[in-house]
Amino acid sequence: MSALEIVTLMNDEDASVPAAIRPALPTIAAAVEAIARRLRDGGRLYYAGAGTSGRLAVLDAVECVPTFSVSPDLVTPLMAGGAAALTRSVEGAEDDVDLARRDVMAAGVGANDALVGVAASGTTPYVVAALEAARERGAVTAAISNNEPAPILELADYPIAAVTGPEVLSGSTRLKAGTAQKLILNMISTAAMVRLGKVHGNRMIDVAVTNRKLRERAEGIVADLVGCTTPDAAKLLDAADQEVKTAVLMGLADVDAATARARLEAADGYLRQALEAS
Repeated sequence: MSALEIVTLMNDEDASVPAAIRPALPTIAAAVEAIARRLRDGGRLYYAGAGTSGRLAVLDAVECVPTFSVSPDLVTPLMAGGAAALTRSVEGAEDDVDLARRDVMAAGVGANDALVGVAASGTTPYVVAALEAARERGAVTAAISNNEPAPILELADYPIAAVTGPEVLSGSTRLKAGTAQKLILNMISTAAMVRLGKVHGNRMIDVAVTNRKLRERAEGIVADLVGCTTPDAAKLLDAADQEVKTAVLMGLADVDAATARARLEAADGYLRQALEAS
């Protein structure tokens, strides 16, 4: 095959992934609600995976910090083989059930938390053991598998099956299976944060202002929602210590930062409710 024929074939196969996920949407939504409840009550979200699945889980967890200004330990990935496995294969790690149990215990997974296991085959011993350990400790569990039936689905309160079928490169689950996992992880973390009030409309009103690009994005969000100029938005952000949500409420309700924070706290962090109360 020519290069064009290869990438066209891959693109055609990739187009089937969203359809494979759609039947699982009700279960994904139910998992989101359960996870959001625990996060709202002070719990944490954990991901457990190995290989490609683990790396995708790490990516999703890490991106929650700048996108939603959450603590780095609010969404915690448990990767078979640890940090070293992010850049190279750690042979045997995915089969180490004792390692999984130690990782769950060391992370402090408990009854207030949620753990999502991710495995394309649905049989990865590390993920199976992590789910078992989380259940024993009272955590709510979800599992993402690209095969059905699968052991990890049987262990989950919220079994998410996205059967993507044979890969273009047989057995290379970093392709369609990995794409499906990435999409589902996107849904879980993003929708949970929406349910926690970290989004207003389609705006990231809790984005962490940690570099020039994000500062410009934050100024744009404030200017757009408040209906002011960019320089005025910058002043509001400075007065709010770079807290976008606080700056928006200050501009719309014409209050100082302390008052805006108090109103947001009274509204459980939801900007819409704080605005309605104002």
